[in-house]
Amino acid sequence: MRGGYRDPHDSLLSEFGKEAPGTVGNFIELASKGFYDKLNFYGKVDGDVVVGGCPTTRPLSPQQVRMAVREELRGVHPGMKDCGYRIRDEWASNPRNRHEDGTLSLTHRNAQDSGSCQFFFSLSSHPEYDERFVVFGQTIEGLDVVHRLGIGDLITSVHIEGAHELPADDELIVAKDDAQQAAAQTAEDEAITRAEAERGEALSAAERQEVARTARAAIIDDELQDQAASIRALRRVLAKRPVL
Repeated sequence: MRGGYRDPHDSLLSEFGKEAPGTVGNFIELASKGFYDKLNFYGKVDGDVVVGGCPTTRPLSPQQVRMAVREELRGVHPGMKDCGYRIRDEWASNPRNRHEDGTLSLTHRNAQDSGSCQFFFSLSSHPEYDERFVVFGQTIEGLDVVHRLGIGDLITSVHIEGAHELPADDELIVAKDDAQQAAAQTAEDEAITRAEAERGEALSAAERQEVARTARAAIIDDELQDQAASIRALRRVLAKRPVL
């Protein structure tokens, strides 16, 4: 999948939909809703990173963003807001999680699993970030544009190209999850039946729930379930909105 920033010139990004499906799916969903349109980049350290994606910057002019960053605009603090929810970190399971010049990563607070909508471009190699932030894209064209980005620069829009071209492996992941969900349901039913037969009477609702939970835990692969859920969520987004 490829996303393009136009601010003020194009940069083309390749997103890691297979390696970081939850993060990429979240980014695509937000972009498809226009969440990133008219936001400003609000942080930059030359040769280090440039940061954007904070909704606080939407109503501000470039000059106001720069004033807010210098704490000259009372009550306005870019970088403090999110999109209303947070998502799970994926850096540990991402084989491409290397912060290099032009990579796109999800920024977050100090707490684990606290990423949401804000992101940053690495402007050089940063291996110290590899076990802190999720890399979910790489600049493949317009790296010079990324390096020229500065505080106050506007994201006019984000366009997603080819998002319907999901990796073939996704089909296998979803199929495996469907199979394990069916197996888990069968295991739950059989466990409840055995427990009631051994007792000689029906279990209470709470007891049935506990027996079912134990049986399901022995079947379900949490990582596979999370991957499949991310893929399904991404497909729902793509089904609602045509690819730009």
